Amino acid sequence: MNTTIIGGGAAGFMAAITAAEANPRANVLILEKSHQLLAKVRISGGGRCNVTHACFDPATLIQNYPRGAKELRGAFTRFQPRDTVEWFKRRGVKLKTESDGRMFPLTDDSATIVNCLVESAKKVGVKVWTGVDLAGLRNLLGLNRFEIQFKDGQTLLCDRLLLATGSNKQGYEFAQRLGHTIEEPVPSLFTFQIKDQRIKDLSGISVPEAELTVGKSSQRGALLITHWGLSGPAALKLSAWAARELHECNYKMELRVNWLADLKQDEIRDRL
Repeated sequence: MNTTIIGGGAAGFMAAITAAEANPRANVLILEKSHQLLAKVRISGGGRCNVTHACFDPATLIQNYPRGAKELRGAFTRFQPRDTVEWFKRRGVKLKTESDGRMFPLTDDSATIVNCLVESAKKVGVKVWTGVDLAGLRNLLGLNRFEIQFKDGQTLLCDRLLLATGSNKQGYEFAQRLGHTIEEPVPSLFTFQIKDQRIKDLSGISVPEAELTVGKSSQRGALLITHWGLSGPAALKLSAWAARELHECNYKMELRVNWLADLKQDEIRDRL
């Protein structure tokens, strides 16, 4: 059996390793467009790689996702952060938990995770092709196989195909060609560009607990004033939860900021 994964990111490697372990006789191949493997893993968490989060109850875990909770609950029941921790532990990588729940490798180095994924794939015989430029693919229904077409005119047949292309538009196009319906994606997890004279000269100042509100959505967390506007966990979380609302308004909405979100009104009066 030939299994091909399009996309050599963290999801692609996990899928390939899992497929190869489930069927040692299968030929598992990863096709990656870039020449550098796991580039996003290398830079995640400021180069430390925040692998997962210390939340081990699926019902609680799904509350941290702005959309798809119903679908995610089933997936997290089968494989959740505790399974991720054990997966890496079995391969010699121990994780640590920080005060905010984020989990990093003990080495504080994303290369530890990259090397673990690459070496684990090699160990179970996964092949990796980099610098691959794809032109398209199609489902050969009569043969129950998939044909992957390369831009140089070459083709590749496989019995099983998995798209692990992340936000790459080509991945959405491939999925549509195979008959899938795509929910139009919109930007998420972004900072806010704000032109306001009141914060113009305050770049670099941070607040440990603020509350941001746009429309009906509110989020709390640390907030950072930047030279272009607002950043930090509060802004990033709000951009995710209000992603569709912001998109529908062409990203022009009133933003309300409570700079003293951790204080009650009586406490504020006492301080004043």
